[in-house]
Amino acid sequence: MNRIAEAKPPKPAAGVAPSAPHGDFSLAQARSIVGEYFRPNPWVYWTDFLLSWAVAMFAFKAVQFTSIGWPARIGCFFLSSLLIYRCGLFIHELMHIPEKEFKAFRFVWNLLAGIPFLIPTFVYQTHVDHHRRKHYGTEHDGEYLPLSHRSPWHIVAYLAQSFVIPILAIVRFGVLTPLTWFNTPLRDWVHRHASSMIIDPMYLRPLPTKKALRAIRWQELGCFLFICVMGFGSWRGLHGAGNLGPYFLPQAYLTGVFVVTVNALRTLGAHRWLNDSDKKDEAQMTFVEQMLDSVNYPTAGSLAPVWAPMGLRFHALHHIFPSMPYHALAKAHKRLMRDLPSDSPYRQTNSDSLLAELGELWRRAAASQKG
Repeated sequence: MNRIAEAKPPKPAAGVAPSAPHGDFSLAQARSIVGEYFRPNPWVYWTDFLLSWAVAMFAFKAVQFTSIGWPARIGCFFLSSLLIYRCGLFIHELMHIPEKEFKAFRFVWNLLAGIPFLIPTFVYQTHVDHHRRKHYGTEHDGEYLPLSHRSPWHIVAYLAQSFVIPILAIVRFGVLTPLTWFNTPLRDWVHRHASSMIIDPMYLRPLPTKKALRAIRWQELGCFLFICVMGFGSWRGLHGAGNLGPYFLPQAYLTGVFVVTVNALRTLGAHRWLNDSDKKDEAQMTFVEQMLDSVNYPTAGSLAPVWAPMGLRFHALHHIFPSMPYHALAKAHKRLMRDLPSDSPYRQTNSDSLLAELGELWRRAAASQKG
């Protein structure tokens, strides 16, 4: 359906006033406004990724250079962590590019980032369900939690996971992966429960086809071998040999915690989490409700591209047009704001501050517990 007339705003959480009235939204009209922005530019992808990766690896190594002093080493830690975060988020772009396209880029990304960061592409293939209109915000969406309807402590618990996720990733690929080679029931359990980048711990991933399983096993093998090599290198580093040095493991862990924490904060601000998916009969949202449940940060200051790189600060726009490449989102948003009607519901997706959105989320969650 291209046109939604007199659509209602999303159901507010308890104690929260409904959003202001808005006009119609025509998906066809929006597409006609930004139709020139749907072709990904391979040169942008290759240049951005390879340059970010090269600087990230140099800065990561520079953290161990004692001769440059602590201020420079701390600066290199944050620089490397933010660029590793940026490199990792290319996985999001790859999920929205057909598999028959960008094959070389997909392979190189897995080789340089997906496998070393323990996030090979197969762990994010469930992301497509987050963009299915009938699945968004429901029990079938592993990337959604009704946080506006739950205790604020659920928000704290979600952020606290950042300290254990890097360790769980090592266990998943370093311990469970070889065990699944000899145990089919365990293989199925690991795939359903421990093979997806999601935020809903109750989500169960469908079992893969035989063709998909072959690709998954190759990526798992790469992660397992990488952990073995890094483990051996770290052991040698602890004994004064090798190139990794004695502080490699603590630095790698802190980098993982930093990256996961920043991504978790970005995720909390990417949506308003207004859907109460615990109520199964009311879970499905209309297209406009889904759009209004997502947030754009077009004027969130110079730090917005840092905590929400790869165009993810335009998350509402991304949910309207998931196939639009990241390098076109800022221009497309500007065009939509210029040409859409003044009462378009799209304008309600804008926010000026991540902290403001996080504060509103906390207040909605707290208000939901007072009824």
